[in-house]
Amino acid sequence: MKNIVPHHFSISKEQRTQQKGHGAFLIWFTGLSGSGKSTIANAVEEALFKKNIHTYTLDGDNVRKGLNNNLSFSPEDRTENIRRIAEVSNLMIDAGLVVLAAFVSPYAKDRANIKNCVGHTNFVQVFVQTPVEECERRDVKGLYAKARAGEITNFTGVNAPYEAPVAPDVQINTIETTVEEAVVIIMNCIAKRLGRESGIGNRESN
Repeated sequence: MKNIVPHHFSISKEQRTQQKGHGAFLIWFTGLSGSGKSTIANAVEEALFKKNIHTYTLDGDNVRKGLNNNLSFSPEDRTENIRRIAEVSNLMIDAGLVVLAAFVSPYAKDRANIKNCVGHTNFVQVFVQTPVEECERRDVKGLYAKARAGEITNFTGVNAPYEAPVAPDVQINTIETTVEEAVVIIMNCIAKRLGRESGIGNRESN
């Protein structure tokens, strides 16, 4: 943009990462509302925290109450919602954090833009694959019932589309996989990105 010149500070991402003793990247959880994204993300953060990994979790409902409270659920605003989260995640990665983000993020192009924003090597996509029937059965927030009744428009899985990831880094079927098992799968996937200092390895799956 015109008249905007980024300032280059003395401390780099590499230095912050070295200070923290582990890699910094984004774990992006995508799936339908009620699929278990936030539950699994929370459990993964707990596991990372116990290993002294510096983390922060961004969640759809929480972010929409603050940073993105001026956005609706129209396709255009959904794209803007995800764009902002990608930029925030990028800043947190630069700060040396492992960022966990749990968002429906229904459009493939938006998820591709996240990857481009933070960098391909800094992006881990976790597809929490739960059938819409199961999500609706759980319906903890009562959103599916409202969408079926016409009280909510643009609701993913009912009156708005969800474009499932074609080749996610991790795919979790919550019908067949427990939260604890999902944590082990994800931790093993990110072990190399965290680095040897983290003490995480494939032996944890035993």
